[in-house]
Amino acid sequence: MSFAAISTEDKQRALSELSEVKSLFASKGWFPGTSGNLSIRVGDYAPDEFHFAITASGKDKSLSTPEDFLFVDQSGKPCETTRLKPSAETSIHCEIYRMTGCGAIFHIHSVFNSLVSELFWERKSIPVDGVELIKAFNIWDEEAQIEIPIVSNFAHVPSIVPEVTERLDPRIPGIMLRKHGIYAWGANAFEAKRHLEAFEFLFEYVYRWELLKRK
Repeated sequence: MSFAAISTEDKQRALSELSEVKSLFASKGWFPGTSGNLSIRVGDYAPDEFHFAITASGKDKSLSTPEDFLFVDQSGKPCETTRLKPSAETSIHCEIYRMTGCGAIFHIHSVFNSLVSELFWERKSIPVDGVELIKAFNIWDEEAQIEIPIVSNFAHVPSIVPEVTERLDPRIPGIMLRKHGIYAWGANAFEAKRHLEAFEFLFEYVYRWELLKRK
């Protein structure tokens, strides 16, 4: 489906949902500085042709302005004439959409997710053992154990993408950039939000549990 064929209502719905999520996450302090980025897919999906709305680069996400978001295609290029630049990490969103077919991707920075990514960097994954919130990912095994992948963080963002391609686990709706932040996704904004909130709970749990074990 071409971008022009996507209804105005669908575009407006995506922008409205992004605004609500941005405001909520900003209130939690998850966008320090101008960090973090959010996106929601619009229209039909095919691995080689899709479109999504994404946060514009360099914006203060505690504010709400007409220039908060723009629409891009599957290669991260703007679909409309605009002065705005998409987030510097748009290429990561493109790859996650391509690989998963998800409907929304939310990326935030927090102290706990950065700490645990460094704590378990040599393992290349964050282990979570039997914690109730694992069920938020539709994993219902008794005393489930999961490993949340960690990938390298480079200033040159396209260099991150091959590791995302290699390490993404279809069972886990998220991937951590080392000392940077979590990308969480879902079929829609509600599910992506649920997954991200669950990840943040688990990261704090894992970090505090590691401290207790080492006392």
